[in-house]
Amino acid sequence: MRVCVRACVCVYIHRFLVCPQVSGELDDCHCDVESIDRFNNELLFPKLQALLQTDYFRFYKVNLNKPCPFWTSGSHCGLRDCTVKPCSPYSAEVNSELDKCEKSEALGAVDVSLRSVSTREALKNWTKHDDEAQRFCLLDDEWCPDSQYVDLLLNPERFTGYKGPEAWKIWTSIYEENCFKPFTVKRPLSPLYSSGRSEGEGSRAFYTWLEGQCVEKRAFYRLISGLHASISIHLSARYLLSDEWFEKRWGPNVSEFRSRFDSELTQGEGPKRLRNLYFLFLIELRALVKALPVVKEGSFKLFTGQPQEDCRNKERLLDLLHTARSFPLHFNETSLFAGDETEAAKLKEDVRLAFMNISRIMDCVECFKCRLWGKLQTQGLGTALKILFSELPSSPPSSRLTLNRQELVALVNAIGRISTSIKELQNFRELLAEDT
Repeated sequence: MRVCVRACVCVYIHRFLVCPQVSGELDDCHCDVESIDRFNNELLFPKLQALLQTDYFRFYKVNLNKPCPFWTSGSHCGLRDCTVKPCSPYSAEVNSELDKCEKSEALGAVDVSLRSVSTREALKNWTKHDDEAQRFCLLDDEWCPDSQYVDLLLNPERFTGYKGPEAWKIWTSIYEENCFKPFTVKRPLSPLYSSGRSEGEGSRAFYTWLEGQCVEKRAFYRLISGLHASISIHLSARYLLSDEWFEKRWGPNVSEFRSRFDSELTQGEGPKRLRNLYFLFLIELRALVKALPVVKEGSFKLFTGQPQEDCRNKERLLDLLHTARSFPLHFNETSLFAGDETEAAKLKEDVRLAFMNISRIMDCVECFKCRLWGKLQTQGLGTALKILFSELPSSPPSSRLTLNRQELVALVNAIGRISTSIKELQNFRELLAEDT
């Protein structure tokens, strides 16, 4: 689906970017960026943040120890050139590199501690309740024994030092092998190619190829690109600005943001990435709305073992979903997988399998905190797609939509990440304006 947005006219003063934003209407959904900004920043974002503080949505059950099914690597260091070189074990160079690796691993480590006995006991009851009522382990028995609840509030998504070749390997595998793109078509700014063509020529060739694809494959690429953009915004917004022995200071890094989204520095790719972020927001927002009939059912519970709190949480969730429904410019998912039923079914299965493969790639992320948020957000997006293309509760029992705890927690946290990204964009605009 072609998502074209008129890029804002950016004014440069002393070579500093004043207005790194996109604006105008999005094709195919009768929606504009400004309406999304207002709706998200004023209405949706505050309610999402309040909901994500609750026990039901702050604890995510995940297996962070599954081996990578595609390649083998023994390093967990995320800093550039951090592999220990075969020098003397007593050399200053090796000791310096080891210090860097230890610092990076500390930033990327996941805090799996549960701060009280009552919390640990409550989570045991959650697992017992889910296994009996929703049986979310049925499809993957091997996945469950090694899984554990992680407190997402203790493990915020932010800069960890995971970058360079290791991180590029993950994204290259996702884009090159799972986005229906032939290897001969160069993806803009990809480190994989070194052809004689200019970057501009390669970029034009890529988008010519992309626009020639069916709407479903174009949409799939833009969803992945939007997810990539959102993650990049979070790493730029919560960057490690100083690391002293007595304090770590986190905050927005404008230079890092520019390097990822400035149109000039990214050869025009930055604004495209941001447009894809807005497209992803519309997809996940629409999924929230379509989940409303399921959540409204009297049998649908947000179980934590605290009946009064469970009722309040369901009221908060319903309020969020009704707020999402009030957005007047929703994406129309019926434009996807339309036409010949046989071809549509095959295409839907191809997309499903590609997305499942991306989920497996997340087990190859060597920074565990990055792996945590990567797995959560891919599951959240996968849940959104499941909702958009599943039947509603009014359908026959065999085909109706159901949601378990894992899917709901992932979905709400995933759109929470996208919502935060859009909010952070406003913060970066203000910071960039101050630079002038």
